[in-house]
Amino acid sequence: MKKHYKIEGMTCGGCQAAVEKHLNALEKVTHAAVNLEKGEATIIMATSIVLDKLQEVLPEKFRITEKSKEQAQQITNIEVGAATEKNKVQQLKPLFIILLYITVASLLLNYKVWDGSSFMLDFMGLFYIVFGFFKMLDITGFAVSFSMYDPVAKKIPIYGKIYPFIETVLGLLFLLRFEIKIALVLTVFILGITTIGVTKTLLSKTSIRCACLGTALKLPMTEATFIENAIMILMAISMLLI
Repeated sequence: MKKHYKIEGMTCGGCQAAVEKHLNALEKVTHAAVNLEKGEATIIMATSIVLDKLQEVLPEKFRITEKSKEQAQQITNIEVGAATEKNKVQQLKPLFIILLYITVASLLLNYKVWDGSSFMLDFMGLFYIVFGFFKMLDITGFAVSFSMYDPVAKKIPIYGKIYPFIETVLGLLFLLRFEIKIALVLTVFILGITTIGVTKTLLSKTSIRCACLGTALKLPMTEATFIENAIMILMAISMLLI
């Protein structure tokens, strides 16, 4: 079990080390960690240890008191939240890597004669091709996941099944520089609708899977999903205004 305590009387690193040493010396203590700045100690113990026993092993200058249940719960919530955020980052790692590859590829295609517009067209084209590919691996599974948050896919199930093909066509249009204006308008329209669904999902704090990379990679619906769509929409709008 894990318990949190308040330690009074610590003034330096030596005090911290002394408290940790004495607490860790207790037979039932698995691990004791002391935070000098906060004046706190977190003790993991095999079985419950009465407060008097803990006080008994500490030098007289230190006073240990158990934190209230509310305070302990706040600490636990922070720890759980930090673990959740770390886990979320790990889950999104494939998405970040794919976006990095697309960005680097787009830069390499345009580094000799730099053209911002060409870079954005290549980025959007590769984005659609790559993301469309992952959706193609399991079109039915993607359609089901997509319908959980996309407003159109919810009402028209077949839309989810043709969406990967739409992305592929748009990607080819951008890469081949063919009917670019139509592709840009469709990008704003299609991704705009999806972003509305993503935003509603995030605001409702509903935990569902993001279908941006199909079902091959299990990604959680997060702010990253909103950001990737927003980047594409902003690029499309800026291109239309040029």
